[in-house]
Amino acid sequence: MRNIITKCEQWLHERIEDAKANGIILGLSGGIDSSVLAALAREALGRDKVLGVIMPCHSIREDENDARLLAHELDIAFEKVDLTDTFDVLYGTIELITGNTNELVRSNMKARLRMVTLYALAQSKNLLVCGTSNRSEYETGYFTKYGDSGVDLMPLAGFLKREIREMARILRVPEKIISKAPSAGLYEGQTDENDMGFTYETLDEYLASGRIEDEKARERIDVMRRRSEHKRKPIPIFKN
Repeated sequence: MRNIITKCEQWLHERIEDAKANGIILGLSGGIDSSVLAALAREALGRDKVLGVIMPCHSIREDENDARLLAHELDIAFEKVDLTDTFDVLYGTIELITGNTNELVRSNMKARLRMVTLYALAQSKNLLVCGTSNRSEYETGYFTKYGDSGVDLMPLAGFLKREIREMARILRVPEKIISKAPSAGLYEGQTDENDMGFTYETLDEYLASGRIEDEKARERIDVMRRRSEHKRKPIPIFKN
């Protein structure tokens, strides 16, 4: 795994050089994926070329604390942009028009608002926006279209969740972050695995081998992959 990490770091360095960018910017959620990406970028580019952004939006305080812990451990620069008030105004306006209080709409709006923020900062500093999605999430569509997938680079989208955990230990991500239940931090007690209806262990085994004993999980994963296929495809263009 150390050799693969080194290759990924070289790849990231080359992408930055090719783009003539000053470095990368990423959202720091306090979770393992963004922590691994930040640590990997720190090794690949150096501390002065990595900017983390903490973007609370009706978020759990512990997640912000973990994001700060990670930034301090890596000695990288970070900014905090509290999006709570901005989100409330925007969502309130949309709700007046639609009457929609769907939790998925709210969650996706948060992800897209965060990406607007990252690109505004990136453009002002000549940075590339890096996404934190891993392969397990990417293949099942467990991400927001034009939200956390609306990025310039996806260094981790080829790694299963179990590989992300292995990378985290090699890159010395704090154990507190590694051992947390994966969560989008949407509300107290929310976890990725509860939302998906199966564990990452089950998902990773299926993606890696094509086989799992849990038939219901297999069917659910297949449905998620099929329904989210449009998220991974280029935008359809009519050609005359």
